[in-house]
Amino acid sequence: MRLSERSFARRIDLISLQLFVAVCEAGSIGKAAEREFIAASAVSKRLADLEAALGTPLLYRHARGVDLTPAGQSLLHHARNVLYGLEKMQTELGEYADGVRGHVRVHASISAIVQFLPDDLGRFARAHPQVKIDLEEHLSGDVVRAVQEGAADLGICNASALSAGGTTLQTLPYRQDDLVLVVPAAHALSAQAAINFVDSLDYDHVGLHAGSSIALAMHQAAARAGRTIRLRIRVTGLDAMCRMIDNGLGVGVMPARAFELMRAAGALHAVRLTDDWARRDIRLIARDFATLPVPARALVDHLRAEPAPALVAQPAPALAAHPPLAHAA
Repeated sequence: MRLSERSFARRIDLISLQLFVAVCEAGSIGKAAEREFIAASAVSKRLADLEAALGTPLLYRHARGVDLTPAGQSLLHHARNVLYGLEKMQTELGEYADGVRGHVRVHASISAIVQFLPDDLGRFARAHPQVKIDLEEHLSGDVVRAVQEGAADLGICNASALSAGGTTLQTLPYRQDDLVLVVPAAHALSAQAAINFVDSLDYDHVGLHAGSSIALAMHQAAARAGRTIRLRIRVTGLDAMCRMIDNGLGVGVMPARAFELMRAAGALHAVRLTDDWARRDIRLIARDFATLPVPARALVDHLRAEPAPALVAQPAPALAAHPPLAHAA
């Protein structure tokens, strides 16, 4: 007779599982009884009750000890997982007496990682030294999928990735960033305070990964204008983009604060983009913020409480100090 899940859970007790594992590891009921400081007859009774609850033999009993049946081998695997999970739960819960401990899995976009998370996570780590943060960099769309699938507790990504995916994830505001067009200091566009993105399409571009939120927004803007982007090269990082631009391979779009942090990569200048899509919302995302583990909720509270860093004013480009760059063939 097949047991229902509820009946099965009620009839399987942890002590019997522990004794079953001990018998399997010791190779005999007598040795396991000695190790666990319990009478051999009591161990035999527990095992018999366990077999009755499962409706199948778990052990082959013989004069030299016991061997596992196929069902016993399967139960041993699951029993060890259950007992390991309980030990891990006990350890983690016991640590809360000394403060918030544990680990948080975070997936974030490159924009969030470069611009904001080093400072914000650094302060959190100093305030909560016992919390481990596993941070992975992904495209915004991949961040959304990771949170949906449970691969990450918390995601940090561009809000456009949420609307595009039709997701039901919960979101909270984190930061706003502004995109700028980065050009060599001697470039024809460097003298302008602000431009529309379409005005940059007459020039070669250094682009990011095709699936990045910045690349998608750029291609959509070009398509609306009936234009194409003269993409010269794609790079995977903002630092590489700055170096390529400094060496005359084109112009590129990146977040303003990221440029401020990387402008030492060359004689570069940032021109503000006037397009609506150039002002972006970066969001915190989770399947359910209320049910996040305690360390993850503490991190969310910290990130929302952190003030947005101010941009450093950029001086006007010194055109005379940097001769025009030759156009790469």
